[in-house]
Amino acid sequence: MWSLRGAQGPVAVLSRLLMTILAAQTVRATITVDVNDVNSIKSAAATIASDMMTYYSGNQSGQIPGKIPGTWWEGGAMFMTLIQYWHWTGDDTYNDVTTQGMLWQAGEHDDYMPSNWSNYLGNDDQVFWGLAAMTAAELKFPDAPNQPSWLALAQGVFNTQQARWDTTNCNGGLRWQIWPYQAGYTTKNAISNGGFFQLAARLARYTNNQTYADWAKKTWEWSATTPLLNTSLWYIADTTSIAAQCHDHGDFQWTYNYGAYLMGAVYMYNMTKDSKWKDGIDGLLKSSFQTFFPNDTNIMCEVSCETIKTCDRNQVCFKAFLSTWLAFTTVLAPYTTGEIKPKLQASMKGAAQQCSGGSDGQHCGLQWYSSTWDGVNGLEVQMSALGIFSANLVFFDTSNSSNPVTADTGGTSKSDPSAGLSEPAVNVPPGVQTPITTGDRAGAGILTVIFVTGWLGMMSWMLRGG
Repeated sequence: MWSLRGAQGPVAVLSRLLMTILAAQTVRATITVDVNDVNSIKSAAATIASDMMTYYSGNQSGQIPGKIPGTWWEGGAMFMTLIQYWHWTGDDTYNDVTTQGMLWQAGEHDDYMPSNWSNYLGNDDQVFWGLAAMTAAELKFPDAPNQPSWLALAQGVFNTQQARWDTTNCNGGLRWQIWPYQAGYTTKNAISNGGFFQLAARLARYTNNQTYADWAKKTWEWSATTPLLNTSLWYIADTTSIAAQCHDHGDFQWTYNYGAYLMGAVYMYNMTKDSKWKDGIDGLLKSSFQTFFPNDTNIMCEVSCETIKTCDRNQVCFKAFLSTWLAFTTVLAPYTTGEIKPKLQASMKGAAQQCSGGSDGQHCGLQWYSSTWDGVNGLEVQMSALGIFSANLVFFDTSNSSNPVTADTGGTSKSDPSAGLSEPAVNVPPGVQTPITTGDRAGAGILTVIFVTGWLGMMSWMLRGG
């Protein structure tokens, strides 16, 4: 009898051959999806969500709920994506984990400024948790008994950020960072101000409180006095500096910057029907489509870093937000559906072909326009893929159940206008002039390559046809 220990006998050879065949089959176990089959999309989304959660350990013994190693803001972004996934699929597998993490990180003053992390947070970091809580309130994600409501947590974020509105520099706006010792404190950026604008607009619609609407309008109009929101070309600059009194601009183009301002305009239009907000929707949609769906492929691309493979872990999850915010745009401004739907569907089909990596052959990559897995993996690319798959489920809703609720249309999350007001105020002394670095923040996404390299790389890719 041949011994298996020798690894040379026919049984051993046959065994190795079988393992090779099985491995090859695993690699080929790509995610498949039919854009016209709701169950196909739900099944794919479930697989992607499951793989995403293999990277999260905050719910395990000895770990910190809501905290992802090496980053804090991404916890809020992930939970927001999971709430949207639950909303569109009905799968409550991750609801308890989501509730646990979001409450654990709410902080001592119910405003997502937890003392363990607050010393290095930016306004953009905090606002993503506020947007996650707002999403929970609007989608009727269950409030936890004897805990602050999701609406109250969103109000807490708004209140603390409103107090940081900086009129001593550039006549308004939020700084990127909160504390003077932080690199980026002397910068004002699109995602901090766009996120605050969106949060104010959503609070205005939910509560019908004019104060929130006034702040949304104020933030939009202030942004339009800077390069952060060019309402002639509908171009969004990533950053502007206090040193230049907000006349200069950092020009990296990010999906979530456009999505943040777009979503706020959508909520304001849905609430007011003012043509000013419709102009914003139309302008930002047009520029988003031209910028992030190149070569007429209808497939979303993070153009500033994706094609030249320089995206950091923050940047690879940005597409999740534009995907789901475009989906909600079709709900709150239905006239946009015809132009948004083909782009979400094509992007989902592209993402599916990227979900062919990892040990199970189903982990997702970043370059949705590529037919083979690009080798990028991790929680963040899974989040982007989950966002685009979940977003496509909006087109199967024939009962308008995807419409975010308000306090007058079925919302159950209780208001607390004073939430977060006990948070100590942040003084705004003259900023410490420190160089901007890429940090653990949602942030402006300052790359380690100069802009010219990224721009030329993108243009070269576009000219080659992707």
